[in-house]
Amino acid sequence: MSKKDLIDAVAKECELTKEKAGSVVDAALAHIKAVLKDGGEVRIPDFGSFKVASRKAREGRNPATGATIKIPASRVPKFSPAKGLKDALN
Repeated sequence: MSKKDLIDAVAKECELTKEKAGSVVDAALAHIKAVLKDGGEVRIPDFGSFKVASRKAREGRNPATGATIKIPASRVPKFSPAKGLKDALN
């Protein structure tokens, strides 16, 4: 499902115009992004939770040359599905 498909589904389900549904989807995604950027966690019941995890700096290899490179530490988003989502899939 693409963002456009999600906007179309929200518009149909909530009886909104596509422009208003697009604003709703954009606002929700922007808020999730802002909370994660601040190091917070977003929990959506029966769907899952989004968290920020830290990766340590490490060494890697350039596959083209085989040379060793340093990969800096970084923060990455993590998603953990809720039991309700897992149950819906199985």
